[in-house]
Amino acid sequence: MRDVYIVGVGQTPVNRDAAVRGRHLAATAVAAALADSTVDKDRVNALFVGNMTGGILGRQQQLGGLIADYSGLSGVEAVNVEAACASGAAAARMAHLMIAGGIHEVAVVCGVERMTHADRETVTQALATAADWELEGSKGESFLSLNAQLMRTYMERYGVRPEDFAPFAINAHHNAMTNANAALHKEIDLEDYLASRTIVDPVHLYDVSPVCNGSAAVVLASADIAESLDRGASPRVRIAGSSAATAPLALSRRSDVLRLDAVAASTREVLARARIALADIDLFELHDAYTIMSVLCLEAAGLAAPGTGTALGKDGRIGLGGDLPLSTMGGLKARGHPVGATGVYQIVEAFLQLTGKAGANQVTAARTALVQNIGGTAATVVNHLLERVD
Repeated sequence: MRDVYIVGVGQTPVNRDAAVRGRHLAATAVAAALADSTVDKDRVNALFVGNMTGGILGRQQQLGGLIADYSGLSGVEAVNVEAACASGAAAARMAHLMIAGGIHEVAVVCGVERMTHADRETVTQALATAADWELEGSKGESFLSLNAQLMRTYMERYGVRPEDFAPFAINAHHNAMTNANAALHKEIDLEDYLASRTIVDPVHLYDVSPVCNGSAAVVLASADIAESLDRGASPRVRIAGSSAATAPLALSRRSDVLRLDAVAASTREVLARARIALADIDLFELHDAYTIMSVLCLEAAGLAAPGTGTALGKDGRIGLGGDLPLSTMGGLKARGHPVGATGVYQIVEAFLQLTGKAGANQVTAARTALVQNIGGTAATVVNHLLERVD
């Protein structure tokens, strides 16, 4: 397997503009990533798109070919990769494997999602297709109710209080304040968190990521191509490891709903492939679509014992200056969660951290980043481990 490098990144601001068109969002992100990479379009071999709801909310499939056309890449191999909210990272993994396996030299990954043009009920039903429709969605379950079930079970089993989840939301909102591309620029404190309205008990407003639109893109290249590009003094970033795992979609088909087996398996695999210890990770872009998911992911990844994940939120440990920086640009919670694009946004943000370009959100001396993107209630989990190469 060959080394694969990220040589360019691009993103659009995450927004709620109902008039925005997905194809133009995607083309803008791809153009920005190609410009950042200095790779000519005629050297691109393939385009992998991550999207979840285009066919449902926009009546548009074949997004690979569509976005290739609008990005000036018509003619290249181009496909859409769907893995629910993990679609963006799954697309990146496909591109990584193509280059690592010697099939392609340069591939563009684009995550894109357009959601705010549809009414709330339609969006809720579209998102519910990422669960087991026969066992959950058709019975009236939504991702709000499923995550509420997880949160309620966790609180009852371990005696955790609502305020114990607050630091994860507060941290994400604080970091988003200095991210110009974030959807939510609103600082919150514990009082705001506790006073926010209940969505589905015990999930409150600030436990949930917002519905929004956005597109992000990265250019991946082989070592030969990466070395030929003039990056000036900027360090290179290598994908040191990539992994994916699955678990039953329906919570009822799991032996323990609070044990995220796919997170555990995928994390173990990516660390082994990268030959990097969990203790050596400088930042973790985790899938904080819900605060309960943040806690469960930290535990499943091996960063906390079961029932102790909320303790990591104390004493500033997850802040930019802490020993485990999370959601460094606002995460899904405050940057926003344009579902099929989220995994690519995470990779873009980790790349900016490792190249020292994260501005006010910079994690000092960051060299390794774990990026974890999840589909459903941790039914599909895709991890990438990025490493700075000086």
